[in-house]
Amino acid sequence: MDKVLEINHLTKKFNRLTAVHDINFSVEKGNVYGLLGPNGSGKSTTLGMVLNVVNPTSGSWKWFGKEHSTESLKKVGAIIERPNFYPYLSAEKNLKIVAEIKEAPLSKIEEKLELVGLLERKKDKFSSFSLGMKQRLAIAGALLNDPLVLILDEPTNGLDPQGIIQIRQIIQKIASTGTTIILASHLLDEVEKVCNHVVILNKGKTVYSGSVETMSAGLGFFELGASNMTDLVEALHTLPYFNKITQGAYWVTAIIDKDIEPSELNRILFEKGISLNHLVKRKESLEQQFFNLIKNQN
Repeated sequence: MDKVLEINHLTKKFNRLTAVHDINFSVEKGNVYGLLGPNGSGKSTTLGMVLNVVNPTSGSWKWFGKEHSTESLKKVGAIIERPNFYPYLSAEKNLKIVAEIKEAPLSKIEEKLELVGLLERKKDKFSSFSLGMKQRLAIAGALLNDPLVLILDEPTNGLDPQGIIQIRQIIQKIASTGTTIILASHLLDEVEKVCNHVVILNKGKTVYSGSVETMSAGLGFFELGASNMTDLVEALHTLPYFNKITQGAYWVTAIIDKDIEPSELNRILFEKGISLNHLVKRKESLEQQFFNLIKNQN
């Protein structure tokens, strides 16, 4: 697939603080990428560099195969700060100013207002909008020149649940048109619902880059119970299927290293004299995998 963005060994230092450390990943056309990580992980700094807002310490990037091309950035729409419009102008008049700056046709204004659900409020002043409406207007502004790529930095920050759902639906609608989207967030639920690829940053380093599906495709774990938990743990340690076995208050958790069906595990343990009273095979949630990746780096 065509790569719209390639990042190579990108590093940014602020005096003694290394905000981004030697990161590498690429973004392929037509996908929704989640740039995921805790606050302070380097997401915004990374986006600032590829948008020519922050100067890198070292490394490089290419938009559409061209390195440091200002012309290429005309194909990129971005919202990396809180929406900033003239408060006493209407939504329509604010977008007219943006359209003139972007050299976009004025005919696009109503089209984009309709896309973000604000067409009926086009005559209303920006100051009368809720935070969610302001964010939606900013998305409309970023889309006026029909960019090939849309970058959103924490687009649902501070929004109520309804506002979050509205932004999520708009992102899905934009993605369905073939626009490539890069979404930076610290909210895993947000990324999981709208993204098909994810890049996880922690302390400025990449800890995972790949599809959401692959990340959640681990073998999972078993929850097991028996009348004699000590014997159960000892029996599990003799088997080649698990890489970690933990005894909790109620169940034994066995992380699967080599796949095995529950019925087969039950049979093997029964032959070892263990009668199970609880046996459940579970998949690790994406959330748990995320926290495991972050924990392993700390």
